[in-house]
Amino acid sequence: MAAPALQQPSFLLANLKADCGTKPLLQRCQDLVKVIDEYPAKELHPVLPWLMEAVFGSLDGVLAGWNLRFLHSRSSEYGLALDFLGPTGPVMKLVYKLQAEDYKYEIPVNYLPGPVKACIQEGVLPDCPLFHNKLQFPPAGLLALSLALNPFEFFMFNFAYCLISPKSFPPGHQGGSTDSAYFVLVDTYLKYFLPTEGSVPPSPFSDSRGSVSAPSPRSGVSFAGYGVHSPSLLKHHIFHQPSVNADPAAQEIWRSETLLQMVVEVWLHHYSLDMYQKLQSPQVKEPFSPSEEHVLVVRLLVKHLHAFSSSLKAEPGPAPAPPPAHPHPGPLEEFKRVVVQRFVQQKLYLFLQHCFGHWPLDASFRAVTTSSRGDTPGTRAPSRRTRTGPESFVHENLLLYTKLFQVFLNRAVRTDLVNAKNALMVFRVAKVFSQPNLAEMIQKGEQLFLEPEHVLHHRQPRGYLTPGQGGSYLSSRQRAVPDMVFRVKSHVYSLEGQDCQYQQMFGSELRGGLNQGHLNQVLSNLGSSQDDGNCRQLPDCVQGEDGLVLTELGRRQIINGLRRFEVQYQGDPELQPIRSYESALLVRLLYRTSSLLNDRFGGHMTALCSRPDFLGRLGRYYLTDVAGGARLRRSPASRYTAEQSRRPRLSLRPLASYRTLLLLLLFYLLGALLSLGPGCSTLLLLAAALLYGLFAALFADKLKAA
Repeated sequence: MAAPALQQPSFLLANLKADCGTKPLLQRCQDLVKVIDEYPAKELHPVLPWLMEAVFGSLDGVLAGWNLRFLHSRSSEYGLALDFLGPTGPVMKLVYKLQAEDYKYEIPVNYLPGPVKACIQEGVLPDCPLFHNKLQFPPAGLLALSLALNPFEFFMFNFAYCLISPKSFPPGHQGGSTDSAYFVLVDTYLKYFLPTEGSVPPSPFSDSRGSVSAPSPRSGVSFAGYGVHSPSLLKHHIFHQPSVNADPAAQEIWRSETLLQMVVEVWLHHYSLDMYQKLQSPQVKEPFSPSEEHVLVVRLLVKHLHAFSSSLKAEPGPAPAPPPAHPHPGPLEEFKRVVVQRFVQQKLYLFLQHCFGHWPLDASFRAVTTSSRGDTPGTRAPSRRTRTGPESFVHENLLLYTKLFQVFLNRAVRTDLVNAKNALMVFRVAKVFSQPNLAEMIQKGEQLFLEPEHVLHHRQPRGYLTPGQGGSYLSSRQRAVPDMVFRVKSHVYSLEGQDCQYQQMFGSELRGGLNQGHLNQVLSNLGSSQDDGNCRQLPDCVQGEDGLVLTELGRRQIINGLRRFEVQYQGDPELQPIRSYESALLVRLLYRTSSLLNDRFGGHMTALCSRPDFLGRLGRYYLTDVAGGARLRRSPASRYTAEQSRRPRLSLRPLASYRTLLLLLLFYLLGALLSLGPGCSTLLLLAAALLYGLFAALFADKLKAA
């Protein structure tokens, strides 16, 4: 785009907007690169809000922008979007250029997460320092409040909000993909601003006016309990916002802290502790329901935060000065030390609690379980560079092992485990919790939490200054707390509240949400059907006096189409309808013949089949239908029908089949070619049938075992 020196900013923005409808994306990006390079920050100031809406879409979801969530690697615009929006791309260059000046951009409070918005509208200062000293008070009152964000904060808010903004799927697209341009950009930004190796690359425009400063810590504040936030300390009125100061430690990694605070607030902070407790009532409507794509991005965030915090180096001794390429590693290492427990843990815990309790009972829940497992890396070996062992990690994250597992257990007993994906999901969770010594670590952590209060009275009260109480995440390094009892109680009370009712993971109460009788029946049914794969597809049922009886679970399985009984004839095999491959005349004639023989010799047949010796086995092979009895045991047929089918009798109906008649004709023709008369052929046929029966009677048990 040509850039005349005397062109006014209004004309510049108007030209950029006009190009959106006429030029392809590649040419528009090339024009924007020239504009960003040639124009001063004063003229670029109105371009940033328009560019954020053009790329990420409007906050109300009306404008879709570039549809980054549905832009995949197959698209020709995929690489262009990654280069243009990357942490070192032209858009970030524009942000840094504006960051060097004192420009602010407003975001309406209505687009903030529910707890933050409710807190501000009630006239209370939010906990997160990101929103401190940024509230604007228009004459219309609190209902029209807005936040004044600097350019970097404004970009990060729009980037994070793009994931949760209400957008409709384009035709032929589905959400939840991990190869979309948005997912890759999230991964790129996390690796760039939260590096596991080295330090954050310096900003090309360093200026104190564009720095993010944490609120100055308040002195003379006492803390009661076990790290629980006192309401009197948190509820500062929004008209008394704390001033900010230039903390050198915070200035060095202000972009990392801003990025993490913004994505945590926008992606995770949709449920407060009070709100989550209200959601347990079925009459309360959910204020926010995350999508599978949302959970997948949260899983990426959790996974990277684990790698980021695990890259914390051990306490160094006297060492030479660091090389110039990595100046001042201290603040970043401090940020790694406190990032999870003091910044992410509570909001992520409430987010996972909601997902565990409200997610549909299908295989998409796997994204939630992997997110929770990503937040509990203590199940794996800890990093060699960290000072925290696996037992200490489990104790400091106790609820992420116990409470979430209890909620998952309630889901698992209601999940259809015949579905292979559901079964694999349960298996993976069980594999994590079956690792050596993990159960002992959890039990020890629960014992520490349940230690009586009077035992702790002689101990010196300990507390730490949380960011919500005026402290920065990096200001005033916290003293170590060697008392593990205090740390466990602090963890539980901060996540569940001071009046929480803790339920032990290995206690009798939890062992009782499991129906032992139902589990025994399931195991019994499984053990009796190991030799038959088809039986696993039957609805859940119990053996009654008149056959199989459906349970409540079995009825739901049939209604939902998850399992079904095999549709087949359940009556007397001799009286079933004549098939098209049978001769009707022969069926009737042979039935009368077999009926006469069964009526006359039925007692002898029953006596023969009741014998335990070889003759009894031979008689049962010829005179009973073993396969038919097995099929009836897997069907809801009555006991009378099952007994009738197992009664010894002679059946001549197979001789009425056209296929059998054709085989007999071919056999007699073969005998005629070999100069054998009909009598000899008949004797050979009977001898072969007898030998086959003898073989089957002798080796039937061995064949079953094999």
